[in-house]
Amino acid sequence: MKDRQKIRLDTPLTVRSAFQFPLQSPESRSEVVKGALLLLIPVVGWILNMGHRIEMTHRMQHGLPAWPAWVDYRRLMRDGTLTLLGMIQYHSPAVVVHFFAWYGDLPWLHVVGALLWTLATIAVPGYMSHYCFQRDPREIFDPLRAMRRVFQAGPGYWHAWAIALLALCLSFLGLIGLGIGFLFTSVWFWQVAGFSFATQFTRSFGLTALRDEE
Repeated sequence: MKDRQKIRLDTPLTVRSAFQFPLQSPESRSEVVKGALLLLIPVVGWILNMGHRIEMTHRMQHGLPAWPAWVDYRRLMRDGTLTLLGMIQYHSPAVVVHFFAWYGDLPWLHVVGALLWTLATIAVPGYMSHYCFQRDPREIFDPLRAMRRVFQAGPGYWHAWAIALLALCLSFLGLIGLGIGFLFTSVWFWQVAGFSFATQFTRSFGLTALRDEE
């Protein structure tokens, strides 16, 4: 069973391991394809893909192979919706500031909004891996605790960000031609990013409940 997934949360985090994680087996590649096809369903497909990444991480944190993770669609929808609401909460102050900057014709206020947006984006991974572990919604809606965990995670957190940003840039290659490939490269990117942050936070905070695999 262990040979089904050679790259796991205990694998050293490198560009190579992160980039190969979603593509390491026929099963993992088929789940990327399924995620890409689901993106054809507006909003719902994106939320389900978010839930899928949570399911993969949860399984690995509990000593199971990441796949199959397209299993309980109701649970995937719930997980994806809750984490999306967290993202909205974290970024809403920036949206409000940008609105007043536009409404009041105050260009300098856009700088404040951009700073708030950046801080919110940095904080989001601070709750994702913890929510994946126990699926406790209270882990999501506490921005200060999330930001505190970001700093507690140490330099490895920024290493994860570097890998995620590189994957993001490469994902835009999917726009070449008719752009259909972006459905697949964007799913690949999000899984690379999810694996990178999950690896760092799982190790930093001991988010594991290992058990023997069948």
